[in-house]
Amino acid sequence: MTALAAASVVVALVPLAAVLFYVAFKGAAAWNKEFFTGLPTLFGSGGGVANGIVGTLITVALASIIGIPIGVMAGIYLSEYGTGRLGSLIRFVADTMTGIPSIVAGIFIYGLVVLNTGGYSGFAGALSLAILMIPVIARSTEGVVRLVPDSIREASLGLGIPRWKTIVRVVVPSALNGIVTGVLLSVARVAGETAPLLFTAFGSDYFNLNPFKGPMPELPLQVYNAARSAYQGVIQVGWGAALLLVLMVLVANLLARLAFRSPGGGR
Repeated sequence: MTALAAASVVVALVPLAAVLFYVAFKGAAAWNKEFFTGLPTLFGSGGGVANGIVGTLITVALASIIGIPIGVMAGIYLSEYGTGRLGSLIRFVADTMTGIPSIVAGIFIYGLVVLNTGGYSGFAGALSLAILMIPVIARSTEGVVRLVPDSIREASLGLGIPRWKTIVRVVVPSALNGIVTGVLLSVARVAGETAPLLFTAFGSDYFNLNPFKGPMPELPLQVYNAARSAYQGVIQVGWGAALLLVLMVLVANLLARLAFRSPGGGR
């Protein structure tokens, strides 16, 4: 059984490793000064993804500003107060949202925001990504906060400290590393999403620093567009952008693991 389990691990890891090494092999050749400072081209060779890097950072940062507070507070509520029907309903909705295709979030924001505001924007893209972040953060936060021993809560309440202050100053700090881990994993998940951005941010070949006006350039969309090109040079830039996305997700996951392994991270 040990050998069978080890073989299963190998079978699971080999395809993942093959994808990582192949993307690294194909994408590393595109990395040069022009790649990080230039704008994408539709034909020929060369070009870069500087606008996509900036646009992705803006969109993910805005999605984090929207999604992280809502997700964390929802998770704390589920852990500390969500014992009734409302808590069960919120858990059911969060679990359902976690499993829905990401393109559904894009279509929802397209109908709710894009059509009513008259255009694509980075803000619409951030809203679609935030919808994907919230249930993941809420459920991971709930699980981590539940791990805090009840004796800690009881000790604080026994000293006459109000329950809300006990949660804010005792429970949350005790589970902080685990909460950060869940947040980083959710950010890593949405950083490479493409489908919802097709209906919201739409993408652009130029810089756009205003997330509330006009299409926003995005790395995942640039990879998608480059893959459809007939020019090998454009496709090569797409491979480089794909490698950059993989490294961004990898760094986020490594940060999450470091947070989990730090002192107190497992509580």
